[in-house]
Amino acid sequence: MLLTVENLSVSYGNIKALHGISFEVDQGEIVCIIGANGAGKSTTLRAISRMIPAETGSRILFQGEDLLEYPADKVVTDLGISHVPEGRRLFENLTINENLKLAAFARSDEDGIAADRERVFSIFPRLKERINQKAGTLSGGEQQMLAVGRAMMSARKLMLLDEPSMGLAPLLMMDVFSALKDINDEGTTILLVEQNARMALQFAQRGYVLETGLLVLEGPSQELLEDPEVKKAYLGG
Repeated sequence: MLLTVENLSVSYGNIKALHGISFEVDQGEIVCIIGANGAGKSTTLRAISRMIPAETGSRILFQGEDLLEYPADKVVTDLGISHVPEGRRLFENLTINENLKLAAFARSDEDGIAADRERVFSIFPRLKERINQKAGTLSGGEQQMLAVGRAMMSARKLMLLDEPSMGLAPLLMMDVFSALKDINDEGTTILLVEQNARMALQFAQRGYVLETGLLVLEGPSQELLEDPEVKKAYLGG
């Protein structure tokens, strides 16, 4: 198993955000976590990438390694886990090329960096066309492409995606998800959280349903798409 999360609990002060959730992601999978606003989806990804602390008793294993022993920067450089956060969080005053270069700051394999950069441009040709354009002047869809491309430059084993469809027009959303499928086909495992439950379940092979910090349902995506409770709560009936 690539990623194993056991009894993950997270609090913000006196507010409990995650109540001991457990789930797994296998090598090569696309797995989604769906749920309403405030369910704890983003918190889950932030705990895995070590951006926030997990409570005592939580356990996260990545390829058998205790991930909680690693600081956030080593999660990227040593374990190969990249995080595309909600809101993209690009360096808006820097160009596309400069954002991609910064993402590879910890790498020394110049040939590999160049190959990954060209792969980013082959998947997202629009970025190559605008290579010297500042990130803050890009459209929402282009910024999302750059955020994914930046993650590709820093790590390729597991990609954590937080609301990749947010703010995107339907056509651009389909372009982004099509590119993510290509990235997965090349061997990158994907764990994404999404409010757009239908899109997430159509994209992923398996899914988990998170409600107020608790995992309440899991299964193959097709089964969740057909589940009456999931339909009622997340798919508009």
